[in-house]
Amino acid sequence: MFGPKTSRRRSGRDEGEKPFWISFSDLMTALMVLLLVSMAVALIAITQKQKVIDDTVELRKKVIEQCLAEVKDVTDRPEFKGVTVRDNSIDFGTVVLFADQRHSFEKPADERFIRSFVPEVLKVARARSCEAWLKRVVVEGFASRTGNYLYNLNLSYLRSQRVLCALLNTQAPDALTESDRKQIQTLFLVGGSSFNTAANDGPARMRRVEIKLEFWDYGSKPKAPMEVAPALGQEASASDVPLDPGKSCPNDLR
Repeated sequence: MFGPKTSRRRSGRDEGEKPFWISFSDLMTALMVLLLVSMAVALIAITQKQKVIDDTVELRKKVIEQCLAEVKDVTDRPEFKGVTVRDNSIDFGTVVLFADQRHSFEKPADERFIRSFVPEVLKVARARSCEAWLKRVVVEGFASRTGNYLYNLNLSYLRSQRVLCALLNTQAPDALTESDRKQIQTLFLVGGSSFNTAANDGPARMRRVEIKLEFWDYGSKPKAPMEVAPALGQEASASDVPLDPGKSCPNDLR
């Protein structure tokens, strides 16, 4: 009766003023859950990105195979008998040959054959799917073992140029269309192969020419057509360059 009195009201006020603290175990659990969620989101994003890459690589492979298959269909025609497709190269074999130690064609029919065959390849190259991955076309001439390395390298290079001269010639009765010549001028390049880089399978085969199709790798940024720098240093597109090579293509014919 006379003992000390407790104040319930004060005790309730003290308990209400105590701060709220999450336990250490609950804090670690929350952090672990947050980490797992972040990892799951990152893994999903990486997986989806890799799937897109894999799908694009597979699409590129199928498109290139289809392009080469269509080119092979062209070489299977009776009028183009003797031309073969190996990997990404179109080999004219002994159908088109150059004169011995010269960069002129062995026969006038060889030049006409080039002008009849290449437009069919251009039709394949113009297909929307093939055009998206086709990077460039390299014309590569070959030379025999007669002569030294630099002489044959230059000769094979001139033979490659001679092929382009035949294709861009506007004076020939069977001249290519303007659209074909524009595509050749922006897409084709010339290369040379001396005797030490060419297969030694007969003298005639060493005077042949090949056309190689090069495709973009995945991740390569497509570039605009080759640009030519004029005298003043200003850039001009290849389409601004005259299409007719004239009499100076490629050098004195010999």
